Amino acid sequence: MLKRYLLAPGPTPVPPEVLLAMARPMIHHRAPEFDPIFAEVRENLKWLFQTRNDVLQLACSGTGGMEGAVSNFLSPGDKAICINGGKFGERWTKICKTFGVQVHEIKVDWGRAVDPQMVAEALKKDPSIKAVYVQASETSTGVAHNCKALADIVRPLGETILVVDAITALGVFDLKTDEWGLDVVVTGSQKALMLPPGMAFVSVSDKAWRLADKAKNAAFYFNFKRERENQQKNQTAYTPAVSMILGLQEVLRMLKAEGLANVFARHATLAQAMREGVKAAGLTLFPKESPSDALTTVTAPEGVDGQQIYKNLRVQYGITAAGGQDHLKGKVFRISHMGYADRFDVITALAATEMVVKGLGYPITLGSGVGRAQELLMPKA
Repeated sequence: MLKRYLLAPGPTPVPPEVLLAMARPMIHHRAPEFDPIFAEVRENLKWLFQTRNDVLQLACSGTGGMEGAVSNFLSPGDKAICINGGKFGERWTKICKTFGVQVHEIKVDWGRAVDPQMVAEALKKDPSIKAVYVQASETSTGVAHNCKALADIVRPLGETILVVDAITALGVFDLKTDEWGLDVVVTGSQKALMLPPGMAFVSVSDKAWRLADKAKNAAFYFNFKRERENQQKNQTAYTPAVSMILGLQEVLRMLKAEGLANVFARHATLAQAMREGVKAAGLTLFPKESPSDALTTVTAPEGVDGQQIYKNLRVQYGITAAGGQDHLKGKVFRISHMGYADRFDVITALAATEMVVKGLGYPITLGSGVGRAQELLMPKA
């Protein structure tokens, strides 16, 4: 028998309480009993996003939310900055070009965070730029970009919005949507929200809605204005993911019981223990700066194939992590500690990593990383 552990950066494990909520008998989304459920979820999403604005609920993956964050706010010929520091920053560029947007791409070395001054200079050089697109947490590299610093630059500009892909950030570390001035924030269900894949969530500021009034790109399913009109009545424009919303109701209750500050502290503690454990084992972190608390990206040791590490974790020890993407394939592997995760997920992941790497012939002292993590994860007296 091989017990399975899901430690990939999406999908992440779903708590049993949430699975049970989703297993409740199906209800009709236009029936009166759906109204109070949707209303509760709407209010609690505002709490999670730290916003007074509506948070749209969409039946799609996070990429659907990203697409809508382009098509609803920009017209063909409009200009946008896309920060490309990884596979998902690259996705912003591809989506923008699909909708005829002129892209000024700021390329950042994979493993590094964007220098906000580069964005400030680009906006100063061309004030006609309508939007800046960025990842709060670049999942392909494990790097977090400084959204607060970017918001400080964009917020004073009356005709420019900041759009944040927070798919592996929201519910992991602090993103003060309204206080910082994050105009559009997108997340997905299968990351820190501890749900299966299938839903995206998007908050929209007043400034962004004003831009949406002028946008000329066509949108049918991902029509945010139509969705807002319906969701303010506790309905959706089209058939919602009813069972997912029942699960989300339970997730948001669990997160509120834990408290936002405690959620962020838990993720920070797990991330620190994982990073310090990796280093204590003699391995190297891939991020050169600003590592995300959602996942840890580890550089494969010299002479060891990172894809083989990723494969052996799954085949030998039942742990599903993630490999590298694009030119990082075979060079890194990635382990998540977001969502339904605790200290023993970190310890298990480190123990298995040490065993796999040693099994592939790299000299490592078993228990070195685990011991360091245990020191950091023990309850404070």
